[in-house]
Amino acid sequence: MQQDKLDQTSSVRLDKWLWAARFYKTRPAAREAIAGGKVHLNGLRVKPARVVKTGDRLEITRGNERFSVTVIGISDRRGPAKIAETLYDESEESVARRAREREERALRRRVAPVPPERRPDKRSRRRIIRFTRGQED
Repeated sequence: MQQDKLDQTSSVRLDKWLWAARFYKTRPAAREAIAGGKVHLNGLRVKPARVVKTGDRLEITRGNERFSVTVIGISDRRGPAKIAETLYDESEESVARRAREREERALRRRVAPVPPERRPDKRSRRRIIRFTRGQED
């Protein structure tokens, strides 16, 4: 029933589809990503007005994440997230790669140095300066 509502058109603009599939919050954000080369359709860099059809392959880079998806549904309206997920099929290697990269980022965050809770006071600053100049008591 819901899928019938979504397949009212056989093709739609790429920026509109990315917005409807919830890859970007707004159409202008989707347009900027496409113009910036963050979205490739069938391996080619395209413009926001390019028509998307079922069976097209998309490579989407959003922040640190890279998605490899195949278009399986067309919609020009943004709906619930559950319905938006039915518009595309993400490849298994894409899902595995994103999970692996997410784990790597989490590990890097755990190992990263923790910034101090507050700035050093006057006495601490003087001790730091003496230490860096090699004049520690």
